[in-house]
Amino acid sequence: MASDKDQMCEIVIEDFRPRLRELIVVDRVLDHVHFLEPDRKSLISQKARSDGNTAAADLLIDAVLKKPHSPGWFTAFVDALLNSDCSYAADYIQLNLPDPEVERENDQCVRLIELLSPSLVNMKTADVCEHCYAQLLFPQEDFEIINAETANKGPIGGARLLLKSIVRGQPGWFSKFLQILRDTEHKNLYELTGGSPDCDKQDEKLTSPKDEVKGSKAVTEPAESCDPSEVVQINITEKPQDTDLYNGASTESKQLPLGLEPSEPAAASSAAAAAAARDAENADIVLRDYQMDVASPALEGKNIIVCLPTGSGKTRVAVYITKKHLERRRAEGQSGKVVVLVNKVPLVEQHYTTEFFPFLKQTYKVERVSGDCQLKISFTKIVKENDVIICTAQILENYLERFNKGEDDGVNLSDLTLIIIDECHHTQKGGVYNHIMMRYLKQKHKNIRLKKEGKEITPLPQILGLTASPGVGGASKLEKAVDHILQICANLDASKIMTGNLGAYKKEPRKKTLNVEDRKADPFGDVIKKIMNAIHTHAELNPNCELGSQNYEQWVVQKKVKAATDEDHKVRVCAEHLHLYNEGLNLCNTIRMRDAFNFLNNSHEEEIKKKTSPDGEQAVQITATERFLFNLFKENKKELQMLAENPDYENDSLSKLQSKILHEFSTREEARGIIFTKTRRSAIALSQWIQENLKFADIGVKASYVIGGGDQSNVKPMTAAERNDVLNKFRNGEINLLVATTVAEEGLDIPSCNVVIRYGLVTNEISMIQAEGRGRAEDSSYTLVEVKNSGVAGKEYVNEYRKDMMHKAIDKIRTLDQAEYDQQILEFQMQAILEKKVRMTKKKHKDIKTENPSKVKFSCRGCSLYVCTGEDIQIIAGVHRVNVTPEFSELFNQTENTSLQEKHLDCETSGFIACKKCGEKWGSMMMYRSIECPCLHVKNFVVTINEKKIGKCTKWSELPVRFSPFDYAEHARRVAQSSDDDETA
Repeated sequence: MASDKDQMCEIVIEDFRPRLRELIVVDRVLDHVHFLEPDRKSLISQKARSDGNTAAADLLIDAVLKKPHSPGWFTAFVDALLNSDCSYAADYIQLNLPDPEVERENDQCVRLIELLSPSLVNMKTADVCEHCYAQLLFPQEDFEIINAETANKGPIGGARLLLKSIVRGQPGWFSKFLQILRDTEHKNLYELTGGSPDCDKQDEKLTSPKDEVKGSKAVTEPAESCDPSEVVQINITEKPQDTDLYNGASTESKQLPLGLEPSEPAAASSAAAAAAARDAENADIVLRDYQMDVASPALEGKNIIVCLPTGSGKTRVAVYITKKHLERRRAEGQSGKVVVLVNKVPLVEQHYTTEFFPFLKQTYKVERVSGDCQLKISFTKIVKENDVIICTAQILENYLERFNKGEDDGVNLSDLTLIIIDECHHTQKGGVYNHIMMRYLKQKHKNIRLKKEGKEITPLPQILGLTASPGVGGASKLEKAVDHILQICANLDASKIMTGNLGAYKKEPRKKTLNVEDRKADPFGDVIKKIMNAIHTHAELNPNCELGSQNYEQWVVQKKVKAATDEDHKVRVCAEHLHLYNEGLNLCNTIRMRDAFNFLNNSHEEEIKKKTSPDGEQAVQITATERFLFNLFKENKKELQMLAENPDYENDSLSKLQSKILHEFSTREEARGIIFTKTRRSAIALSQWIQENLKFADIGVKASYVIGGGDQSNVKPMTAAERNDVLNKFRNGEINLLVATTVAEEGLDIPSCNVVIRYGLVTNEISMIQAEGRGRAEDSSYTLVEVKNSGVAGKEYVNEYRKDMMHKAIDKIRTLDQAEYDQQILEFQMQAILEKKVRMTKKKHKDIKTENPSKVKFSCRGCSLYVCTGEDIQIIAGVHRVNVTPEFSELFNQTENTSLQEKHLDCETSGFIACKKCGEKWGSMMMYRSIECPCLHVKNFVVTINEKKIGKCTKWSELPVRFSPFDYAEHARRVAQSSDDDETA
């Protein structure tokens, strides 16, 4: 009898296994399942950490069903579910089943939350969590876990856990959750989940699903004041059984809320629909017709370039091709290995989080590696253990080179079966993409020879290139544009370049150029020009171009370089100051005069600071020319500051920009925009100007800036965390206007905008197309605001011409007979291989370090002070040139720089070193394995080789001298001995 009862219990549990996998919270239940052995519980817990709750629930059910059963095992399992607040799961195995209609409606609510979770995670998690706990939508343990996750990883991480928790509850949770969204002022999310803004009735009238408590058979009707078209319906014909909630949702056979069908162009611009599609898990990826058309050759194993506009789903196509590629390899009994290459670090995480991981994680192992990630040191192992690897191209190139050198931890091209190259228009001479593809092409043509000789060939991966615009490479004629695009096709070994007819999905923003008028009076600029002319007279310089122009900037830079080489310190220092004043003129034509003044004033204070030793007592040498320059600014400072505060003299570009922003944000129901500007300094200043302007605040403009992360400018870079924080706020609506440098033009996943403004910034046709593509929403506008001396209006016209030429060139290439196309590709490839050989030969000759280090001398670029010879310089890790001699340590001052924080595995840089005599920066102080090492930057020195001065040297690799490697053991011994001597004394 007991056996029959056990068998019946087993059948019930097995029948409801799919439901139990969704409702059981493994970690909680394990605490109460006392009849399982500790080792087995540990194994299940480990499974939960590695593969997720659903997989672990499967393992737990297997353990519970394993025979022989201990007495009372079924009752103990039910008690464990009840004690761990999994009562809905307990109801199922006790056959306390809900009404089928209620169960179906509850499932629909679960799927709705699942579908909309990418938008719902932007809730005010702390507020919603507290209300949900008060309404008993989850137990206290979940409440504490969600709050801890929110504190540690932010509100989005906490929101994901919250959504996972509420859907495990008894039917009736949905109407409560909807009311909570309304009570916590989440109007947009409340309406998104089916609530109508006009339906302020009882909870039971908020939604169409029959969302009553378990067992209720009442049919809830929509409130009378609600539009019936807004009733939420989700028809799921095939429910996925292996879904781990909120890592994604099935895209099959759903009717989206408020009529947002995937086939409608309007749906593509919906943040909720797009986010839900991005996060779809364990489902077939549904491509639009044009996406399937461009993917079809790649599905046959061919190398292609997919050329689709920004925002049209290139990455989704790549995910689809990846999935089918891996499936085909498995079906053939072979392993697949896909590497996705990007050219910017932020894109690694973006592609991993929003595309590849959500769609592929259930079946394949997906990992990401970038220069910011410690995983890069075990890249070979990552490649071996995963099916899909998303990484920066340089990491793959480094490990391909290691393999080429015969190192054990290298990666071979034959290890890979598919390489996806994002933004593949960068596959040109000198680029890292091209380095990788040249390895590919050389092996391909070697394989052709080996095949003819009947020898074994080396397998090569399939290549998939993605781009919104290959550009025309500066071509002015169609033939040259065709050659440029064919060269990119050849570099990628593409058999075709695929474009698609987007039809109704195509969005063309309204374009407009705003021309500016010259100031009627520019007293601020006139004072700057007066100062510059006084410097010209002092240094006996005679420029023949307009002050503030790009030609003037080129002229003054040339004067500065020549004066440094000639050791003409008077002209060099004057040229440096002229360069700053010229930038000040440009700034007052671009941003506010007060911002230009602050720049000049801060630069002046930095120069004064350079002339002061760290202890503030002993002044660094100040020459008569430097004193003249300091006094010149001091004499005019008060007038500049006064003029900078007078709004009557502001530039017309700012007026045009202000009018445009006010118009767009006051006439649109919901405006979301990006302003592209040229420099980091102008991005920060424009953002501050918008934040301080009350007119913008009155219409709800909330601005912030996004800039790059490199250290190449004097403006403090933005960290990846800071940039992601701003972009997340932009996604959830806390910010609705971004001011960005070109870092936001290409690749970064920025939500659909309806306002795109390029402010005094025009580069090439590729950047223009990328910027236009940011206006993905319906009825978007694209505006070019001219800035004095920028010439952007003319450049934009040229770019429009090149854009049309590019499309004509692609069309011409696509009409070529395949044999003719293949022949041209072959010729371009052979030419590229020969050119590479010539370049390598030249590089080998250049890399021959024949000069004796003792014949190379370094002098301060600021004051010509002799510093050292090449014999005093040692090299760390093949990169850092350091001088650790006691004599050198007497020549510089060290200053801390908190904005400079480069951290590597063994190195950390946190300060500057500068000449004691003149204050010129020489480099940085680097901590290498706990030893301070002054690291020199060659651009700060005048280099003399065999008594011949090198005019301009910006890279150490340009010097024909081989420096000795850093002897860490010897230097550490000296440091230790010196420390012992100090203690003895």
